[in-house]
Amino acid sequence: MAVDGDETNGGGDSQPSVNTTAEKKKETPILRLSLVPNNEYVSDSYDDPNLVYSSCVLRSLEKYLPPEIFSANRNEKAKFMSDILRKYFSKAKRLKNRRQEFISKYQPSFRGWYDIDPKLFLLPSFLEAISDNTEASFRRIISEPHPSVFVFQMFQPDFYETVIVEVENIRKWAEETNFPIRRPNNMSKHGVVLDHFGLDIFLKKLIQEFIFPLCKVFFPEVCGTMFDSHHGFFIETGEDRDPALGLHMDLSEITLNVCLKKQFEGGEIIFGGTRCKKHKKTKFKDEAIFRYSHIPGQAILHRGRHCHGANTTRTTCYRANMILCCNSSLFREMETYQKDFSDWCGQCAHETKVKESQIIAARREGMIRIEDGARGSTDKPWHVYVRRSKK
Repeated sequence: MAVDGDETNGGGDSQPSVNTTAEKKKETPILRLSLVPNNEYVSDSYDDPNLVYSSCVLRSLEKYLPPEIFSANRNEKAKFMSDILRKYFSKAKRLKNRRQEFISKYQPSFRGWYDIDPKLFLLPSFLEAISDNTEASFRRIISEPHPSVFVFQMFQPDFYETVIVEVENIRKWAEETNFPIRRPNNMSKHGVVLDHFGLDIFLKKLIQEFIFPLCKVFFPEVCGTMFDSHHGFFIETGEDRDPALGLHMDLSEITLNVCLKKQFEGGEIIFGGTRCKKHKKTKFKDEAIFRYSHIPGQAILHRGRHCHGANTTRTTCYRANMILCCNSSLFREMETYQKDFSDWCGQCAHETKVKESQIIAARREGMIRIEDGARGSTDKPWHVYVRRSKK
């Protein structure tokens, strides 16, 4: 005697149960983040050391939760948001554990990295602009030599030497202890990932309190919520150092590039077009290229999707830079919902302009046909009438 999976006799009653399950799965909607934030929602507290992502990040993302999740308890909301964040930054927990391991072993040259107030390193003029927190105050200290490329000075002079000395201390310690140094990319042999060596605490404060306010004003389409992760590193390019990177796009939403040191002329930064994920391999025209001479003490803020690279024609030019790549899971999640980014992607804007021109041309052609048809229908009777009147 045949027995079905539900422990009843026969073979005809097992199939409907499978279909019912399939129907239930089919009917279950996929919950998505809301495109419009609920700014009136009072956020929960997520100050829990067991959570991988910071309270600041979770509270910022919470206002974009779908209505079905708003009424859930704190743990359910934290899980929903963490699942979204984990899709884009799955290494967060492992890197957090490794940082703790490093901090317990490494003695930094500057002992204040782990609990320092970034204000100690920032210029008074920059702090005043951030305190006022208006576009006008930011524009007083920031220049925009090219669309969406912002240049300003933010750090005091001793900061640059402090970073360089710390990097040399890390290299020396790593060599003595045989501790592996995490490099910024696969081609780098001299760069150092600063997050890996405990400086992520300082960099996180720098992002949340000073970089994010700028990005909310100048890159509003990216900065709906606080950046939830970053990648901070030190690079050296030039003779006997890493080769300069050619044109590329960063794996970030926003990039801060600070020139710490430079020797000899040359080594310009070249900017090309800005592209969304769909058009990242689309070429840009030569007239889109912009060259900028990055000098020590200057910070450049730009989109990670803004194609850029170093001018490699002068190999003798030495440069030391601190790069801070800021990432937003919200933006990457929203990007999966949208198809057009004409407000910042050059290729999307071009395609939109072409479509609009085609629509206008088609309408014009249609109107001309209507006018020609109307003219033809009235001209013929008029000529007949004139001829008859002459007879």
